[in-house]
Amino acid sequence: MLNPGAIDKDAARRSFDQAAAGYDEVAVLQREMADRMLERLDYIRLEPRRVLDLGTGTGYAIPELQRRFGQARILALDFAPAMLRLAREQGDRRAPPLCVCADAEALPLADAGLDLIFSNATLQWCNDLPRTFGECLRILRPGGLLLFTTFGPDTLWELRDAWAAVDGHSHVSPFPDMHDVGDALVRARFADPVMDAERLTVTYEKARDLMRDLKILGAHNATSARPRGLTSRYRLAAMERAYETHRRDGRLPASYEILYGLAWAPEQPPEA
Repeated sequence: MLNPGAIDKDAARRSFDQAAAGYDEVAVLQREMADRMLERLDYIRLEPRRVLDLGTGTGYAIPELQRRFGQARILALDFAPAMLRLAREQGDRRAPPLCVCADAEALPLADAGLDLIFSNATLQWCNDLPRTFGECLRILRPGGLLLFTTFGPDTLWELRDAWAAVDGHSHVSPFPDMHDVGDALVRARFADPVMDAERLTVTYEKARDLMRDLKILGAHNATSARPRGLTSRYRLAAMERAYETHRRDGRLPASYEILYGLAWAPEQPPEA
């Protein structure tokens, strides 16, 4: 049976490939998320030799990861080849990141070969979160760290609400609840998982400006149950009218629930 919330990976990959050239122009929120996650490394004692930037996108975090961990080998992984081509140009040209084109749900990396996995705004594109965490645990050395951000269910709720007033199709990707993400870490047998959340709001003059940004980011709807074909001007106008009910202080809000996660690979392998 088709899962209406499942991500169509081929569609998502094409979308990000097409978006790569203009991605950094509008990825303000994603950069802010990465910066806040990088700041959390200030409070963690870790001297990694091999670091994976999982879902690297255009490689925004690579220069800072290289600065912090000067002796570490940086691997950059993404499922969109066009994004990886941009990531390859980031950071120290004398020690460019090793780029790997692959899906986070099936990592082509050796067991216990990494000390740190850094993943910003990526896990929401995974259909099987327990499997993804299991892959992360497999490739981490004992005592290695997984540090990530993803989006929670209140993300873009205004846009979802506006489309719901127009039709019954899936227009916004589903996002996991913080407690479900934490439970998936436990089931994967990570040690000492910590989850927390914050809410950020981006405002727009018009709903179409939000839609434009999502398209440039490559982050528009890629669910399997998305409506096929072009959206009619009538339905788009109806969505815009519905979105107007959320206008505050002359601007339209787009809410984002940011989930932060941290978990360690156990020093001793868990018992089967």
